[in-house]
Amino acid sequence: MLKEYYDKLPPILKNKFILVTLILIVWVAFFDSNNWIKQAKLKSEIEDLKEQKNYYQDEIEKDSVALFDLTNNQETQEKFAREKYLMKKENEDVIVIINSDE
Repeated sequence: MLKEYYDKLPPILKNKFILVTLILIVWVAFFDSNNWIKQAKLKSEIEDLKEQKNYYQDEIEKDSVALFDLTNNQETQEKFAREKYLMKKENEDVIVIINSDE
């Protein structure tokens, strides 16, 4: 029975070195713990994480500049307090206008 299958194989697959090489390639590609499919997924995940890292580094840079400005500039502190916490001076009224579009 196996002889029939063996006779039907192309001559190139009858070579034991090529057969072993093909078996190893299939093993590494699909069955190994570090197979090519898993490696491709991990590589994609690494690229996503690098993009996230760059995004957060940019955000940290922006926040560092804003923090430096808030700690060293009196006008910026006043503007931040007025906008964020709706603080006001003693003799003034604050009117908050909210656009319905936003």
